[in-house]
Amino acid sequence: MEFTHRTYEQGQTIAAIATPPGIGGIAIIRISGDRAFDTANRIFSGPIYKYASHTAHFGTILDVEGNSIDEGLALIMKKPKSYTGEDTVEFHCHGGSVVSRKVLESTFAAGARAALPGEFTFKAFQNGKMDLTRAEAVQEIIASKNELAWQVAESHLKGKLYDQISLFQKEITEVGAIFEAWIDFPDEGLENISKENLLRSLKKILTDMTALYQSFHDGKILHTSPSLCLIGAPNVGKSSLMNLLAGNERAIVTHIPGTTRDIVKERVQIAGMSFHLLDTAGIRESAEIVEREGVCRAYAAAHNADLVLLVLDVTDPTNIPPQLPSKNTILIWNKIDLKHNPLPKLPFTHQVRVSAKNGLGLNFLKEEIHRILWHKHPPSKEEVVLTNARHYYALGSAITSLKKVVKGVQIERSPEFLMADIHHSLRELGTIIGINIADEILSTIFSKFCVGK
Repeated sequence: MEFTHRTYEQGQTIAAIATPPGIGGIAIIRISGDRAFDTANRIFSGPIYKYASHTAHFGTILDVEGNSIDEGLALIMKKPKSYTGEDTVEFHCHGGSVVSRKVLESTFAAGARAALPGEFTFKAFQNGKMDLTRAEAVQEIIASKNELAWQVAESHLKGKLYDQISLFQKEITEVGAIFEAWIDFPDEGLENISKENLLRSLKKILTDMTALYQSFHDGKILHTSPSLCLIGAPNVGKSSLMNLLAGNERAIVTHIPGTTRDIVKERVQIAGMSFHLLDTAGIRESAEIVEREGVCRAYAAAHNADLVLLVLDVTDPTNIPPQLPSKNTILIWNKIDLKHNPLPKLPFTHQVRVSAKNGLGLNFLKEEIHRILWHKHPPSKEEVVLTNARHYYALGSAITSLKKVVKGVQIERSPEFLMADIHHSLRELGTIIGINIADEILSTIFSKFCVGK
């Protein structure tokens, strides 16, 4: 069911299972709304209305006819001190699809309706418990594929992105106030405000906004699991290197050339980041149809990958596959544990030396992967990073308007005309944190949430 927030009615009581489906130790059924306590009171053995807020009580969960469903806990949270800002009750029962479904059906029979995707968080947003960036961060935390993605989402939930956008709004508003003063009091002179100081302030704001805008390059990577493609001639050690990076015997390793015929895929973690690692067929001329197809697929995988790991054997350094992209390619000299002649100079900016057999140089390879992947370095806890395409486009639009203001000041355009771009920039920033945002956009945002959150 598509979530359209226009169907939301203030205080309407909703319920959903807040834990993942399947067998587990505990299942949580959440109820929120004006009649949450009345609904819970009808299906719990204890006196819900008499319980203090933020307390847990053991009892029997019932159906509306008084039959026992399960024993469990009732957690009481009175408004406004709850996730949604409304009266909320959570039933903690034994895990399992049957018992949790029966408890949920009992809440419906007692007066609640089924929550739509993201409706609990939508309530929190509407009731002022969180701005839109924090609300979206909830879903980002749930969807985090790696530690770095979680770290950035956690900073958004703590309000760091909101604070940064709010600061931009404050600074732009201060500039707008100067323009308004010029419009309202044209004869006053306002000599203490020079064109140079005004431009300096505007350019400082633009620099900071642009830095945040450019961080989307790194933020997007956090949620995409970039692909690493191993490519090279047969028997250079691609499969051994894949097993080393994956930490298990994922690919078959033999002394026989051409063991790998198709693309072997594995998800790996490198320094807190998730990657799709691809091992490909050895590149060589072959009359065999299957091996030729494997070589074609290897080239296709390399050209579509985010990073190419070109593996060469130090004992045979001239066997370099042609037709490889030079951008985002790391040349890996493998088998450095073996005796070899001085290595030739090849036109690759990024080069490392490893031994897939004993792990020598593996840390250098991981560091080089991260060095290429990020603009400067992996995001730190202190940095504010854009991860949401909606935020990215809104901020880009705000920057465009502010650039028009800068140009207008430089050519001494009338302040009345500049105020239109000031207002547009402020509106675009406002949509990021949930001010003056269109109903259909809100609907789209919360429809992507899971039910029960």
